[in-house]
Amino acid sequence: MIRQNFFRCGILGWALEIFWTGLHAFRIRDPKLTGTSSLWMFPIYGSAAFLAPLMRRMKSWAFWQRGLVYMSFIYAAEFISGSLLKLRGMCPWSYERSPFQIHEVIRLDFAPLWFLVGLMFERILTSSKRS
Repeated sequence: MIRQNFFRCGILGWALEIFWTGLHAFRIRDPKLTGTSSLWMFPIYGSAAFLAPLMRRMKSWAFWQRGLVYMSFIYAAEFISGSLLKLRGMCPWSYERSPFQIHEVIRLDFAPLWFLVGLMFERILTSSKRS
């Protein structure tokens, strides 16, 4: 089941990222609305599947508590993966222009986004008998 969940999370992450970058194109009035991602992002998003046991244990917690935990894990994963990829010159993102960035690999103003994404991952990992 971990393989299926890994693919679900990887695909969901890719889709969300392409949608998010497409929204940025809309914001800058690019009529092509091009959304982008990187192959590196699939295993990064897919790794959310490893949180399924934790998600099941936290099911009785309030949504805001779970969301904060997921957000923290996402930030940690983004920081570690971004830092490692950056060391090798392969990081597909850079937040160098953001005043809220840390080491150019995470943005603190994305906290609400990661909060919601964590709850979305929870939804696909804990719904029905798929997890």
